[in-house]
Amino acid sequence: MIKLPALSLVVLVGVSGSGKSTFAARHFGRFEVISSDFCRGLVADDENDQSATVDAFDVLRYIAGKRLAAGRLTVVDATNVQPEARRTLIEVARAHDVLPVAIVLDVPESVAVARNAARPDRAFGAHVVRRQRDQLRRSLRGLAREGFRAVHTLRGVEEIDAATITREPLLTDKRHVTGPFDVIGDVHGCRSELEALLTALGYALVRDPAGRPVDAVPPAGRTAVFLGDLVDRGPDSPGVLRLAMGMVSAGHALAVPGNHENKLVRALSGRNVQATHGLAETLEQLAAQPPEFRATVEAFCRDLVSHLVLDGGRLVVAHAGLKEAYHGRASGRVRSFALYGDTTGETDEFGLPVRYPWARDYRGAAMVLYGHTPTPEPEWVNNTMCLDTGCVFGGKLTALRYPERELVSVPAERVWYEPARPFLRPAERESDLLDIEDVLGNRGVQTAHLGRITVREEQAAGALEVMSRFALDPRWLPYLPPTMAPCATSALPDLLEHPAEAFEAYRADGVSRVICEEKHMGSRAVALVRRSLSAAASRFGETELGAVYTRTGRSFFAPALTESLVARVGAAVENAGLWDELGTDWLLLDCELLPWSAKAEDLLRHQYAAVGAAARAALPAAVGALSAASARGLDVTGLLARTSSRAANAEAFTRAYRRYCWPVSSLDGVLLAPFQVLAAEGATFHDRDHEWHLSVADRLAAADPALIRTTRRLVVDVSDAASVRAGVDWWTGLTADGGEGMVVKPLANFVRGAKAPVQPGIKVRGREYLRIIYGPDYTEPANLDRLRPRHLGHKRSLALREYALGLEALDRFAKNEPLWRVHEAVFAILAMESEPVDPRL
Repeated sequence: MIKLPALSLVVLVGVSGSGKSTFAARHFGRFEVISSDFCRGLVADDENDQSATVDAFDVLRYIAGKRLAAGRLTVVDATNVQPEARRTLIEVARAHDVLPVAIVLDVPESVAVARNAARPDRAFGAHVVRRQRDQLRRSLRGLAREGFRAVHTLRGVEEIDAATITREPLLTDKRHVTGPFDVIGDVHGCRSELEALLTALGYALVRDPAGRPVDAVPPAGRTAVFLGDLVDRGPDSPGVLRLAMGMVSAGHALAVPGNHENKLVRALSGRNVQATHGLAETLEQLAAQPPEFRATVEAFCRDLVSHLVLDGGRLVVAHAGLKEAYHGRASGRVRSFALYGDTTGETDEFGLPVRYPWARDYRGAAMVLYGHTPTPEPEWVNNTMCLDTGCVFGGKLTALRYPERELVSVPAERVWYEPARPFLRPAERESDLLDIEDVLGNRGVQTAHLGRITVREEQAAGALEVMSRFALDPRWLPYLPPTMAPCATSALPDLLEHPAEAFEAYRADGVSRVICEEKHMGSRAVALVRRSLSAAASRFGETELGAVYTRTGRSFFAPALTESLVARVGAAVENAGLWDELGTDWLLLDCELLPWSAKAEDLLRHQYAAVGAAARAALPAAVGALSAASARGLDVTGLLARTSSRAANAEAFTRAYRRYCWPVSSLDGVLLAPFQVLAAEGATFHDRDHEWHLSVADRLAAADPALIRTTRRLVVDVSDAASVRAGVDWWTGLTADGGEGMVVKPLANFVRGAKAPVQPGIKVRGREYLRIIYGPDYTEPANLDRLRPRHLGHKRSLALREYALGLEALDRFAKNEPLWRVHEAVFAILAMESEPVDPRL
């Protein structure tokens, strides 16, 4: 049985005819294997063209590098009997911080010669196999020295055929361990403070007959995680080790090594090290312990792995931190970074190395918790946090509860060791805002519900201008609404959209109950409302109560009118009792702001009204002239019918857009129709069904009926024919007199399909409303035929991507992550809006 690291570069080594390709096909996936013969074919149209070998191996190494960069096991199928060929592959593995493994297929020369002779495409003679076998023999003893982490040699056909392959996760891969965790910063021999911290965290200390703590039982299945530097400088390093080792042995804790453990191992193994920075004290303390305890300490510290990837990859712990490219990797430089961090090569005025501020540049999706560099207070920097708060220097010992993000600290009993330099604050971005470097070029945003979403450079350019020139203060932009997918084109002869298609789409997705919500003809609006100017001042400042903004982040109204509007909404929230009920001082609402003319007056005047006015002026006159001509006996019947129809369409067009316009003065005439509670302090609400959201809207409307409008709705069971008919009839009634239509949503709100979330909403618009979109004459049969072949795939994909980005932004905002992290997702939504989509949608 051959055990392979799950992420590794596997190099097959064997002469031509040894069975490497057959072995690879038997044990590895089709795309995991990169064959040198195949690469020759790619560059020369002939797998046996040896003149293409150099170019073929360039291609092979490039493909291998791309796979390894993506974290995929890769197998190289080539003879690899020459040291220089293996050396370049080892370099590829090292460049991507993965383990290189050699599998040698050593068959008798006669077998290889016979196999080659049986293949018509192998024109070389036995001397080639003999030469390759000589090279292989000379290489076997030195493969480990070349840099292969493991060498597996299979001798003979039977041994090769009997071999089995198993894949084992790296020791750093603890993604299956999901916590919850209590991550503890540098202890440095402060046993008493560690006991106090564990007690504060709810752990029950277990003592041996001598009264020494040897374990701590966690509450509610939690696990402690030690970030290294358990030893040195403090008064009782053996006591800290005894407790930590006991917890790890009992399964109550995990641990990663610190640079002080690394140095201690070298000292205990007899290596010549300088006994500085507290090591001398630790060695003296250990000298008083039994030899078997010292041996156990040496083994424990030696076997700790560089870092741990936990909770499905959402949490990474390393003593000195770890940049994203090193997560889940294994190499000397990964271990060095995890132990010591990165330095600039300079020393400061205290003679200590200047640390490179890696956290300032971190953009990874995983939270990284680390220690190593003491800081007075732990602070979030780009989803990372340093938990070394200098206990041994008289600071405090700190733990972070994960996933709660709650900090728990106990003060040091005294200054146990004088620091060489004052505490330093963690590396910070110069600004909490999104920086231009964050959005230049092609970028990916990691989302919880749809994976990594790419924003192309050309998309970002337009969004950058909108956000920098026209959008609100970034503090008021935690979210932008996504676009919405329309239903499939109706098969009915005089309609483009009909509820039956929306109901069928959700039924096909496995959603049985949907809610139909009246579509208000207004402008999509997001309302961010605070309870008072002092509430959440650290987030929003103390000058504005809130904001009401458009889908592109622009304020609907001037500051004074906005202030009046959010004050009214805030008062309604207060009167409805929602501040206390939701436990928040701010609220983010998804709404429609009516009338349409409140924001779109220029559009109405210069586009819709102009078209309607011109048509109503010209077409009746043309009908009169044609009627007169017909009365004189001229045959203008067809032209008169078409012109009369166009005149009727123009009147219908004017009635359609006028329905959504009325005069407003200040807030008189303005209506706000909230339909979803997006977020509040520490919470998002996409896991609550739409009935709950609309019931909150009803309470707000009851609190201020002059401003806030309710949303009519109907629940439909898409698997029940009678319920579906009721839904169709309800839509027909809404649209019969020109109403816009409705939005059909899963009643449960967020629903995950087999591979991705299902559409959060499908719009079904009425015949007369679509006249505004497509023009007065769109209902003419010929025009309807042109509009029917609508391509929905891209629009639906865009709607899902923007939806996932919106959920990500809300989640980050509710967790109080840095504002640039929130805006990373918000900016991506805005950038997506520049994607070209079918204008018929």
